Amino acid sequence: MKKIHKSTFFIVAAIIALFAVSTITGLDYMYGDNTTTVVKGVDDIRLGIDIQGGVDVTFAPADDYDATDEQLDAATETIKTRLGALGINDNEIYSDYKSDRIIVRFPWQAGESEYDAESAVKELGEMAELTFRRGEDYDTDDDGNIIPTGEIVLNGSDIASADYMQQPDSNGNLEWVVTLALNDSGKDAFAEATAELAGTGTPISIWMDNTKISAPSVNSAITDGNAVISGRFDSESSKKLADQINSGALPFKMVTKSFKTISSTMGEGSLDAIILAALIAFVFIAIYMIVLYRLPGFVAVIAVIGQIAGTLAAVTGWFGFMPGSTLTIPGIAGIILAVGMGVDANIITGERIKEELRSGKSLDSAIRVAYKRAFSAILDGNITNVIIAVILMGAFGVPTSFFSKILNNTVFFMFGATTEGVVYSFGFTLLVGVICNFVFGVFATRLMVTALSKFKAFKNRKLYGGDVK
Repeated sequence: MKKIHKSTFFIVAAIIALFAVSTITGLDYMYGDNTTTVVKGVDDIRLGIDIQGGVDVTFAPADDYDATDEQLDAATETIKTRLGALGINDNEIYSDYKSDRIIVRFPWQAGESEYDAESAVKELGEMAELTFRRGEDYDTDDDGNIIPTGEIVLNGSDIASADYMQQPDSNGNLEWVVTLALNDSGKDAFAEATAELAGTGTPISIWMDNTKISAPSVNSAITDGNAVISGRFDSESSKKLADQINSGALPFKMVTKSFKTISSTMGEGSLDAIILAALIAFVFIAIYMIVLYRLPGFVAVIAVIGQIAGTLAAVTGWFGFMPGSTLTIPGIAGIILAVGMGVDANIITGERIKEELRSGKSLDSAIRVAYKRAFSAILDGNITNVIIAVILMGAFGVPTSFFSKILNNTVFFMFGATTEGVVYSFGFTLLVGVICNFVFGVFATRLMVTALSKFKAFKNRKLYGGDVK
């Protein structure tokens, strides 16, 4: 490691402090009447059913459609994927084959105080079919509802993947759009349709069931298998549509048959009790570390704050490259277990520093050797937790998630997939906590302890648990 200067301690400590504050409070700004969230805070965490309660909704095929067991299974998997795309990892989904029903249970949105089951169901998105049609022709039924009649060019099963992004419109202004990558069947059908309609003035309209999203004109044949949906989107609505498309095409249209609220299984005051207990435990841990390990113990406390903040940031969706996750009681247990591993890592290092100092090494040498030798022990202790966390996330995660794809295809394929998000939350917070342990409990603490040892006031060996020499 390159030479560490005195100022490194203040830089690292300031970064951890700012990170922790932003994780707790979040960051948003007002523009007119609109509030834009830049960084999500703890108030944006979706709490699990066991902490806050949720909604129980029953879906069924529309128009008394007689669905097969295979179709119900396909619809169930689609809903699971859609929940995962929304970051709703705590959910229960059951297929009732006898009555052609799918029962879904999931927690309330973050920050909701007035629980409305009907509005919560809408968060899943319309249980509708995406279609691309020739022209914009439609009829109306007796109730005045629009029914598109144009020939279907593409439907959801023809789309391989969807994404959302900004691109210039015809006036050069940036607009949000949804981009589509078509599979082989969709590519050929779309190429044929666009070649036929190019320059005719007849658009290809895009519908979500009976709602027209947009109707772009066709200027030339599109043969590369890519399409773009535009239509007054913002970032949220474009992401929602892309997520719905990526969740897969439903084998039939579904309607909501019933919905009701679910009370929290742990009681309304459970979260407050857990937070209070965690604060008390943190105070005792801080006192213990400082008394027993002195200066390295003080640094360890700062590192633990960073580790907790890092785990909460992953849960809230603070990091732009990963979505947020639902926090359940087992998820909180995962945070606590990871913090215990983080404290243990600092204890191992603190004891190593003591041993090196007592063996007669200089302060600088003792710190350098202690961190080097302690790393292997810390790595071994944390690797087992990483393996456990990965297995839990693979076995109990959304079927389309990274770990689920790997493990369900190689290990769990004989048992079938499940999405018990209560267990997934434990694996998620444990894995993130262990990663944060290496970032803050190993790397950051080494920087801070080494930087503090450069100060004349902190060169006393007793401050590191050694004897005066």
